[in-house]
Amino acid sequence: MNNRTGNRFPSLMAGLLCLALSACDADKLARLQPGVSSADDVKNTMGTPALEWKEADGTRFWEYPRTPEGVVNYRVTIAPDGKFREIRQLLTEENFARITPGMSRDNVRFLLGRPARQRHFSLKREWVWDWKTKTEPGMDWYFNVHFSEDGRVTNTSTHFEPRG
Repeated sequence: MNNRTGNRFPSLMAGLLCLALSACDADKLARLQPGVSSADDVKNTMGTPALEWKEADGTRFWEYPRTPEGVVNYRVTIAPDGKFREIRQLLTEENFARITPGMSRDNVRFLLGRPARQRHFSLKREWVWDWKTKTEPGMDWYFNVHFSEDGRVTNTSTHFEPRG
């Protein structure tokens, strides 16, 4: 096996894993019915959420990230009566556009879910969180949110990274 072929195998496997996760998620999500399925049905289908947000009225939001390898972060809404209300993919252009300077880390986390990576750049005195937004042959695309040392958004950007 030459070096070029050997380097492509991990990228190919990562791509196949993403497709498999998406297909598995679609199959699981089709089993959940808004207003009918319970919170326990969601947990039995999707597993334990990575994070839970609670509202004063009893509404719960459960986070199901598929990052860092996937390009999906789900948020499930559980109504105060304990019934499944909806599921949303958080990594959308609409949500990226909602990120504005001055927002807190918690606000960003609620809008986009768990980032794929969190990196600190001490010389720039900033943190950068990123989310993988799409995978193409040979490269991965990311949406980045830049935070000041005090945890406030300063700006956003995008970048791509070659694979293999």
